[in-house]
Amino acid sequence: MRDPDNTLVQRGWSPEFLATANLESVQTEYEVLHLMRQCANHFGFSHFLIARLPEGEHHRFGERLVVSNWPAELVRGYDALGLFPSSRAVATLSATKRPVYGDRSFFAPPSAEGEAAGEAISLAERHGLVTSIAFQLHSTSGAPYILVFSGKRELARGELAELYFSAVQLFECLEKTFVVSGASREKLSSREIECLRWAAAGKSSDEIAIILGISVYTVSSYFKSATRKLEAVNRMQAIALAMRMKLI
Repeated sequence: MRDPDNTLVQRGWSPEFLATANLESVQTEYEVLHLMRQCANHFGFSHFLIARLPEGEHHRFGERLVVSNWPAELVRGYDALGLFPSSRAVATLSATKRPVYGDRSFFAPPSAEGEAAGEAISLAERHGLVTSIAFQLHSTSGAPYILVFSGKRELARGELAELYFSAVQLFECLEKTFVVSGASREKLSSREIECLRWAAAGKSSDEIAIILGISVYTVSSYFKSATRKLEAVNRMQAIALAMRMKLI
């Protein structure tokens, strides 16, 4: 009789990019980001994101993002619409554990009516988010997250199980980064960490201000306080220290 647990970890269940990756050594979100890019490329998707499910009507999309390759223009545009908590993606995934398929209207409200909804659909079309496949995943503590792959292709029969298994493995890698950096994160506020994370990704203060919906002056104050808390001499050293401490 075959052991079902062993069946799940056979090489056939993982694509080559995971079969050859040392997942046990992953410690930072940037390593997870690299693996997510490989996963998206393997399955033919252009965009991906992992975000915390919103718990109310006032959670901004950018604040809930954890890992994503969405370009800044797309994040800013969608964030400005304020549709994430009321989107079809959140509404559907909040009600099921099954994989969910979506089209251009996936990030718009279920009614897909109104000017804002039309703008969300237009944004999706402009950036190639024609089809999406999404999963709801939970951290060990029970916190709900969504993982979404988007692009211009449909999954072939048999690919869904492989993508889901890959998604679970990658999410486990991401959750390890929460544990590794948990104690150190208390030293910095969530906003300070967000500013450092976006700066490490190459964003300017002006771009970070737009992404987070705050003023450039406020962004600078977050950098100053983060630099002081990390005992760094400047912003670049603060980013380097934060990465070394696995805060970002």
